[in-house]
Amino acid sequence: MWPLLARWNRNCGRRLAFPHEVRRRLRPKLRPKRTNRLREVRKSGRIGDGRKAPARSRASPANQDEGFRLAVRFLAQRDRTAAQVERFLLSRGVTSFHIEQAICRLTDLRYLDDLAYAQRWVEQRLATKPMGQERLKAELQAKGISDGLAERVLTEVFRRNGEEVVARRALQAMSHQGKRLASGYMARFLHQRGFSDEVIDRMMTEFKRSEDVVHEDE
Repeated sequence: MWPLLARWNRNCGRRLAFPHEVRRRLRPKLRPKRTNRLREVRKSGRIGDGRKAPARSRASPANQDEGFRLAVRFLAQRDRTAAQVERFLLSRGVTSFHIEQAICRLTDLRYLDDLAYAQRWVEQRLATKPMGQERLKAELQAKGISDGLAERVLTEVFRRNGEEVVARRALQAMSHQGKRLASGYMARFLHQRGFSDEVIDRMMTEFKRSEDVVHEDE
């Protein structure tokens, strides 16, 4: 009998359904209804007995090797200072003892070198955006470079390139942008770039002399 029911009906052109298939189609799909109480519990974050569910905490590295691996991945993106690595590891839950061990290991492997980092950073900064020693020192300190190391690096760099030379380069870059060089604007510009008052006074004196020469030629 079942083969007869399963064959195609020549009149309607489709297969006849088995009895169990008919029951399956007619069976209603029961879905649990979400009550308002259930929604409130899910929004409040409380479990069945009214207690608040504990917040999920970030797993902290358990040993020195895990902190070292985190630091290496952090340094793989770009150069960092020891202070930046320390802040990063603290944010990842590494203990102070393991942070100290990881930084010592990275320093021995020359993955961390604050002196070389400061030298490269100052040279790159002067090439792209000339500025004075005061602003460079403030930016180095913001990156975690100590005062003594920042003073040492800046003294060596500006011994080769005087601060007045750097100030002239900054003014030339500003004039190439099509900005009008007025005395008041120049003084504010050099002050914002972190040049000392002595350098600004000398630059203003040179600017006034050049202006006088231009007026005499006219």
